[in-house]
Amino acid sequence: MKVYWIALYKKIESQENIKKYGNKVTKVFKSFGARPLVRGGEFKTLEGENYPRTVIWEFANMDDAIKCHDSREYQEGWALAKDTTIRNLQIVEAFNTE
Repeated sequence: MKVYWIALYKKIESQENIKKYGNKVTKVFKSFGARPLVRGGEFKTLEGENYPRTVIWEFANMDDAIKCHDSREYQEGWALAKDTTIRNLQIVEAFNTE
């Protein structure tokens, strides 16, 4: 079942660091078969907390998403931004009514 890697960025103290992170991990995501769906962009908060950046990647399954997250390559990329970034990160299974 498809899953979605959803990152809600609460605070980004360094745009330079988050850009370096994004540049490094994009190829990591793709190496695990992930497809980008949302990466920043215009938004409007209608309820709840305001997150200035949202990123969503689609993976074929939970195992691939977890392997991506736990990979040395991804962790090296995240190290570029984690000290200047506060985010919520979830991997969520898809839902199908059919």
